[in-house]
Amino acid sequence: MSSVQISASQIEAVLQQALTPEALLVSDDSSQHIGHAGHSGASSGTHFSVQVRARCFNGLSHVQRHRLVYDALRDLIPQGIHALAIKADPV
Repeated sequence: MSSVQISASQIEAVLQQALTPEALLVSDDSSQHIGHAGHSGASSGTHFSVQVRARCFNGLSHVQRHRLVYDALRDLIPQGIHALAIKADPV
């Protein structure tokens, strides 16, 4: 795993640029997962929750909306994101 620590603000900036959302909330939930299997022990930068509402999701299935989020974050994920909980809603 990379030593670069990802922040909620980095994820937010990437999603703002890629999806132009109406609403976006990114939270770092890493501290809630310390001690769980597969966790690096880091208190931040590994587990995130994303709530996003965007027009680009209109007419897309649940899986297609999640794919758009993952595609937008493709460069950040290998830098240490272990888990990403996504709630992606159309406008």
